[in-house]
Amino acid sequence: MHDEYNVFMLQAIEMAKKAYQLGEIPVGALIVRNGEIISQAYNSRETDKNALAHAEIKAIDEACKKLGGWRLIGCDLYVTLEPCPMCTGAIINSRIERVIYGADNPKFGSCGSVVNLTDFPYNHKPEIIAGVMADECSYLLKLFGKSLRSRNEDLSK
Repeated sequence: MHDEYNVFMLQAIEMAKKAYQLGEIPVGALIVRNGEIISQAYNSRETDKNALAHAEIKAIDEACKKLGGWRLIGCDLYVTLEPCPMCTGAIINSRIERVIYGADNPKFGSCGSVVNLTDFPYNHKPEIIAGVMADECSYLLKLFGKSLRSRNEDLSK
């Protein structure tokens, strides 16, 4: 895989670690343009009590504010987990050029795992690059799942 992909995915993993430390599903995302990080974010749905607080949505929102417009032309999104339908819709609407993700999302993945929303005839079709540092991206998700199952077992005793 491209060295540049790994460098930016490592930063997305750092964002995912922040989510993990807060007890959030560990997903991190960043928006990159011309080799520069424009924005970065992590999941905070539980903390913010907001269904929209996905890492991708937050990173897109921050990038739009920073760049002064809703079109993120020339921007790439790096995210540790394949985007869900809501995030994929935001990716399409914001005109992100490329989505580079790590782990597949077999429950909600909308860039190929469950469905590929970019295959529909929308007016924009981002390039999808899957599986970048997939093992590293999956690791925190697996740890999080284990801790949830353990917590649920403790509650049922």
